[in-house]
Amino acid sequence: MSPSTPGTAAVAASQTRPTPDGEGASRFQQSALAQEVAFLTARSRSRGNALANQMLVDLDLKVRHYAVLAMACSGTNPSQRELGSFLDLDPSQVVALVDALEHRELIRRAPDPRDRRSKILIATDSGHDLYTRASERTRAAERQLLTALTPQEQDELRRLLAKIVF
Repeated sequence: MSPSTPGTAAVAASQTRPTPDGEGASRFQQSALAQEVAFLTARSRSRGNALANQMLVDLDLKVRHYAVLAMACSGTNPSQRELGSFLDLDPSQVVALVDALEHRELIRRAPDPRDRRSKILIATDSGHDLYTRASERTRAAERQLLTALTPQEQDELRRLLAKIVF
């Protein structure tokens, strides 16, 4: 990547901000790895998940539990298989997450009218209540993560990421 490319300019501009890793991390920002989209998205995901997990801790949730609960509250009635595919989780991970939320009576499994062999996930009233509180916290974590971006840049980031993943 040449010094005149926008990616390098953005990284160079970000060097003026302190990094959560401390002063030493800034020296790696010009590395080839730091220019790769896969690395940048993985690192931002890691930071975002860590921040959201901190904000969800007193609700006894982690980001993965929250994602399952959010989909159960979405009104889309996802099956466990669909949920695993959408969240890019192994079926055994989905079962463990659903079991934990079901044990807390936040969601329930119901027969899927589209396929009787399958179960859909539906949030309980308690699940909807917890989701409301948790979503406020995950949005706060997102705001904190994206403070370096203008509102327009945040919207553009969402648009571009959605274009990549959907």
